[in-house]
Amino acid sequence: MFYSSDESVDVPTLDVLSFLFDSAYCAAKEDTPLHAEATNPINTITKAAARKLTKQIAYTLREDFRIGLDGPGKDVVVTVSAGQSLLPILFYGVIAAEGLFSAASPSTTPAELARQINDGPAKLLVCSAETKDMAIEAATLSGMPSSRVLLLQSFPEKKLESVDGSVRCRFDEELCWRLITAQDELRNSRICLLYSSGTTGAPKGILLSHENIVAEAFIPACINRKVYEERETRGIPSFEYRTLAHLPAAHISGVQGYFVNPFYDAGLVYWMPKFDFAQFLKHNSDLSITTFFTVPPIYMAIARHPLVKGQFKSLKIAYCGGSSLGTDLQAAASSKLGGGNTLISQTWGMSETTGAVTHMPPDQSDTTGSLSPLLPNMLMRLVDETGQDVPPGTPGEALLKGPMVSQGYHNNPIANASSFAQGWLRTNDMLVERGGKFYIWGRKEVRNPNNRFISLSHVDVFDMFQNRILSGTESSKYVQES
Repeated sequence: MFYSSDESVDVPTLDVLSFLFDSAYCAAKEDTPLHAEATNPINTITKAAARKLTKQIAYTLREDFRIGLDGPGKDVVVTVSAGQSLLPILFYGVIAAEGLFSAASPSTTPAELARQINDGPAKLLVCSAETKDMAIEAATLSGMPSSRVLLLQSFPEKKLESVDGSVRCRFDEELCWRLITAQDELRNSRICLLYSSGTTGAPKGILLSHENIVAEAFIPACINRKVYEERETRGIPSFEYRTLAHLPAAHISGVQGYFVNPFYDAGLVYWMPKFDFAQFLKHNSDLSITTFFTVPPIYMAIARHPLVKGQFKSLKIAYCGGSSLGTDLQAAASSKLGGGNTLISQTWGMSETTGAVTHMPPDQSDTTGSLSPLLPNMLMRLVDETGQDVPPGTPGEALLKGPMVSQGYHNNPIANASSFAQGWLRTNDMLVERGGKFYIWGRKEVRNPNNRFISLSHVDVFDMFQNRILSGTESSKYVQES
């Protein structure tokens, strides 16, 4: 049995930069603020400034490092950076230069980062001040010269320069990106390379295209905008999109949730360099954050921590992903959000689907623990161990097909063969359909390289949240261990 939304939409056939910067689809105006440091919220990067900076960074990447010179999607640029407002601009710049943007978590080890550099193989490594020493060590391990390790700084002065001082972005010349409208090229493009958690072995690089990233921004927004427009006809003020970048930007929730979707919806992203629960509370209050996506351990802290005292009163929309939230935790955490009027909505997806493939419309809610409705243009099947479709009400492995499903894995034909079947992505998630809603039933058990069974209860749950959330001396008793 095939499951799908009652709706379908025509996704624009545009590359992601033309979609964001030049199309009428994007809600952001030239003077719309898009990014700022949470600790310095006055100095924002507007859409106009982001366009100029994107072209300037693209020029440096092409002219000084030959990124994209031999064709699109070939030259990998790895980033390992703390959260900062220039990070999304670097993402746009790599794509404008026709490179392949890749990202590593700031909590990775030098050996793990060296492996990712070699897997590309990467032509450049971009770090922040916080990750500089680790990046240099990883570059040494991988054989990358220090002239190809670049330091990115957003504040107080914008900088992009090699750590050995040999090359510096002068921000005085520009390279324009190439407009792409051909469907086949958009679908087969390689613009983003993200790595899975490696639960069952070495991390796998997931290739995302222009089509993937545009679809993941456009389709949920079609649902949201319809609701907001109807509300405005009734005199309800329009939704003001302000979010807080607190999750690692090396994961799909960072790339899609901080670099792309807020931009498309004229949202402002305030950047935290790293997660700190006390600062997270302060910024939500001081910056009047209206929406965020986060993971269950953070909602556990929101529900239980004694420091939580009304800091989330401005929050209107809250999403959860990474693993199942649970109805009790949903209720407890929701009672602390928006004066008790904001209900957390569960989403479901993974890096291989460019993020969420389910989405709760802003005028709907669910308290039964369901995964929210399937997004338009996506198809899903639930199958048994033999690949046969199961009847409604029977648990089955979810298979997915649609514009958000990635091309597959980088340099990994074995993973591609095991994860894709006749065009369907095998998620390993066991779902069950009840009354038109979908629920997580569990995860398939798989063997790791040591022949031990592992139950994959978390997909791409961020490593920084696996053991504890709270920093400093705050107690981890308020956080549910993974």
